[in-house]
Amino acid sequence: MGKNKLRKFEDMSLYPHVFQYPFSVLRETGFEMKGKWNASFFKNAHPVILELGCGKGEYTVELGKLFPEKNFIGVDIKGARMWSGAKRSLDDKMSNVAFLRTHIELIDSFFAPGEVSEIWITFPDPQMNKVNKRMTSTRFIQLYRKILKPDGIIHLKTDSNFMFTYTREMVKINHFPVAIATADLYHSALSDEILSIRTFYEQQWLDRGLNIKYIRFVCEPRELYIEPEIEIEKDAYRSFHRVKN
Repeated sequence: MGKNKLRKFEDMSLYPHVFQYPFSVLRETGFEMKGKWNASFFKNAHPVILELGCGKGEYTVELGKLFPEKNFIGVDIKGARMWSGAKRSLDDKMSNVAFLRTHIELIDSFFAPGEVSEIWITFPDPQMNKVNKRMTSTRFIQLYRKILKPDGIIHLKTDSNFMFTYTREMVKINHFPVAIATADLYHSALSDEILSIRTFYEQQWLDRGLNIKYIRFVCEPRELYIEPEIEIEKDAYRSFHRVKN
């Protein structure tokens, strides 16, 4: 591990709003704030909103600034990237922002049923060859349902036509209510300050002339979750190297 990453990990270990729980610790002791984020950490009764796969935490921080009456938690396993948002929110003395370093698959170990109001999924890997790894697959939807309120909302913002098409079909076959769905966000009639937040990777895709897709739906409880069985054309540009900052 490089010295810069080590420095960031050491730095974040001192941040009061960053929670890093190795699986071994989680298995032995659990997470003491599960079901108590409002009472124990945020000290209010405001809605709790997650950004899953938050990367640098741009959405987490910007949403926190736009909505001081809501609580936002960025979740990712990549601590070195998370450091950017964690440091920025700490420097800005934001009391409604936190970060959690863990695998998404363990999310129900950190939040109780009905503790989360909304989930943002921003520019995830579309996992075109692995359905179970897609962050909007029914495997993950069932996981989200464990922590979401009955009328919990899921937002997906993506550059990937494959991911957008798959998610739209998954939503359709499971009859989830859709509030917004657009395959070209910035050339649509939508004028939304929230949707105009641009992440580091999003700007890269925009610079390459790619359209940004967005879908927002209510993740209602279902007795059975159905996977769509359709052929979707794969994204051709995914072989491009992602520029890192």
